This record gives sequence, structure tokens and C-alpha cells, in this order.
Amino acid sequence: MSEAHTINTAISDEAVAALATGMRGACFTPGDAGYDDARIVWNGSIDKHPAIVARCSGVADVIDAVNFARANGVLVAVRGGGHNVAGNAVCDGGIVIDLGAMNAIRVDVAARRVRAGGGATIGDVDRETQAFGLAVPLGIVSGTGIAGLTLCGGHSWLNRKHGFACDNLVSVDMVTADGQYLTASEAQNADLFWAVRGGGGNFGIVTSFEFEAHPTGPEVTFCGPFYPLKDARDAARIFRYWRDFVADAPDEYTANFLFWTIPAHENFPAELHGRPVVIPAGMHCGPVAEGAQYIQPLRELGEPLLDISGTLPYSALQQAFDPYFTIKRERRNHWKSLYHDTLDDDAIDRIVARALDRPHPTSLLAIRHMGGAAARVPAETTALGGREANFMLSIDTSWTDPADSDRAIAWTRDFWDEMRQGTGGGIYLNFLGDGEDNEAMLRASYGDATFERLVAVKTKYDPENFFRLNQNIQPMPRTG
Repeated sequence: MSEAHTINTAISDEAVAALATGMRGACFTPGDAGYDDARIVWNGSIDKHPAIVARCSGVADVIDAVNFARANGVLVAVRGGGHNVAGNAVCDGGIVIDLGAMNAIRVDVAARRVRAGGGATIGDVDRETQAFGLAVPLGIVSGTGIAGLTLCGGHSWLNRKHGFACDNLVSVDMVTADGQYLTASEAQNADLFWAVRGGGGNFGIVTSFEFEAHPTGPEVTFCGPFYPLKDARDAARIFRYWRDFVADAPDEYTANFLFWTIPAHENFPAELHGRPVVIPAGMHCGPVAEGAQYIQPLRELGEPLLDISGTLPYSALQQAFDPYFTIKRERRNHWKSLYHDTLDDDAIDRIVARALDRPHPTSLLAIRHMGGAAARVPAETTALGGREANFMLSIDTSWTDPADSDRAIAWTRDFWDEMRQGTGGGIYLNFLGDGEDNEAMLRASYGDATFERLVAVKTKYDPENFFRLNQNIQPMPRTG
């Protein structure tokens, strides 16, 4: 069903007032103090103006907001952390159902279970779990919301040891499109539980997540030599060494190979600001002595500009990239990703050539090493696609000047098209550019059988496509 047939662009003041009066949380409308702050998301490319931002304080508020939107024919965006690069957490003219205040965490230490509100961030979870020497595999930037990240998979520094974030889900509590509140787990609504582990926000609003937690840290070993990105030959040499090195990596080691430019930030020496670098980064979550020994060869591939390798608290590593990836609207962003079974020398040469030609110094290329525990989860267990790949290329294009937008987006898409050759075209759906959730891309990412199964679940729980500002799976059309 098209948005044109369902969106009410003239919501009455009386209806809005009734919603605001009934909710315990706050409602913001244009002109209210706090409205602009409530509508802004991380990606500076996104600048949308909803009619209402409903900042929910609990499940009852979520139910009220869903019922309001359905009764008034209002487009719905759901906001957790607001860090999604495609900007799906906000919309023009509709309602944003904001879960940010629903961020409570409860850790059951004996059972190693964590209950987290739908508005929680990675940092919220890490803060509570690390107090007990536990961690949930959730991302690498602490300001990221756990909801969107988990529902579309969830890469982290613990990927190879404990799988994706969605692999560690035990249950979820949800509000569906008809305003019903239900629990999904292996024992309850199992079809829905299968779908939310990789199928995104298509099926309802998750108000609470229950995760399995794992003993982690408190100290881990980080590999972080910054080698100068001097020329294509030297960069390819380091890249190829890393590729071969991680081929037999233990599960304790999760690696990301990065092409970046040292930012003008106080965390780095001023004389290194603006220097392009290659970083064979990674985290070893086993004994620190073992980790230090393991990463040593990666620290001896040349003369680094600096080397931040060493032992540090897990929670500190989770926050290490925050200054560069959490400031709202500092940069415009268009990201794309692509799974690769192999990285032959030709693929490496093409990636290096693009790294030397990034459209802006803030743009980052990351090659994530996959496998390990994440690859051993049977494909049919969850809806998540791509877990059989060995690598994932993440093209994290960012820039600051609006005049550069067309060029930066075109560069990203051209690069992706070039690298797609010889692959199945599968992507990591958390790194999806705005306007690129077409069915062909989703089918390539999930596989036909999983995609059709997701369509069936979508049709059962959201037949009108009420929740469509996401990596959208269309329900089957009504017949008769």
C-alpha cells in the first residue's frame, strides 16, 4: 500500500492534544521548545520534520502512540538511538515513536541474562554488564541504539567469539501494528522471534530485549598500529598480510582492516592530523598475555605513525570511536556494504585504489573479518543473511559540505557496483543508504527462501505495512 493512500497530512489539533494528555512521556510538535532536538538524528544528511515526536516513558505510551497513528492514518517512524545511517528514525509529516527514555537495564548475574529497554544504547548495556564482568555482543560505538543494531544482525568486537547480537537474543517484548503487546521467544510466537533476528523493524516495536551475556574482560587486547597510507603498493602489501594472517584466527580475535585519515582531534598528536592511514585493527578477548602475543606480527609491518595497541578495559574500547561517530549532524553520510567470500589480490588492489581516492578525509573503508561463532549458527535458525561470508566491506562515506553530496553518493555507489562483481550482492542491512531498500537488494541479502518466509511473517503481523520506514519487506497484497 502506498504512502499516498494512507498518510494523513492534516492531523487535528484535538487528536494531538488527546495523545499528549494521555501519555506519561512528552509530546513535541513544531514550535515547541525541544522539538528540533527531538527530531534530529545522527546523520547530517537527514533533515526531516515530523508532525509529532512522542517520547514514550513505557509500554503504555507506545501502545497509545501506535493506536493514535493507526486511527489517524499517520506515517510512523520508530526511534531507538537515532544512529541508523539511512535516517529511518524520523519522517516528514508523521509521528516519531521515540523510545529513548525507555533505556533501563537489568542484569541477572546468576543466569547471565540482561533485560534492556528498547531505547537503550550500547553504552547503557556495557555500563551495567561490565560491573559484573559480563558483556553482550553489541556494536563498536557506544552511542548506537541496541534496537536497530540487533534487529538487523549486530556486528561487534565479540562477533567471532559469541556471534551477532541477534544470535544472543533470548526473547523480545513487542507492540504490533494492531496495538497488541506480546512476547516472542523460542517458546512463544516462534515465527516472530525467528523474523526479528535479522528481519529488522518490519514486525513491530520492540520495547524490551532479553540477551544472553558472556564473561568478558574487564581487560581485553586491542591491535591498533596506524601505518601511513603512502602508496598503493605498500597499502596492498599490508592488506594482503592481514588477509592471510586472519585466515586461521582464533574465535577470540575479531578484526577490522581500516583505511582512514587521522582526524584533527585532541586524542591524536597535532602533527599527525590529516594523515591517511591503514590500520589492521582487532580485539582479542582471551587472556591478555595470549592476545599480546597474537597481535605482535601485525605491529611489525612497517614503521607506524603511532601505535595504540595494548591492554585496556573492554568498556573503554567500546567508547574509543565515539568522538568520531556520535556527534549529531557533524557530517553527512551515505554508507553501503557488501559481503565477500574471498578477497583475492585483484579485489584488494581495487579497494586500495578507492582508499586513495576517497571523496573526503572523514570517509572510512572497513573490511570486517567474519566467521567464527557467527558462521556456525545454522542459517535457518534466524532470518539474518550473509553469515557464511568471510569478509564484509563497509563503505562509510562521510563529508561535511552539502555541495559535495552528489559526488560523494555517486562515488559510493560506483565503488559498490565495482566491488559487487563476482559476489552474490548480499549486504549488511544496518549499513544501507537512504532509499536503497529495494526488493532485489533484500532478496540478495536474505536469499529467496528466507525472504519469502519473512514476507509471510510480515503479512501475518503487519498486513497493511504499518511499519515501513525500515529495510522494508512488503506484505503480500490482499486478494478478493
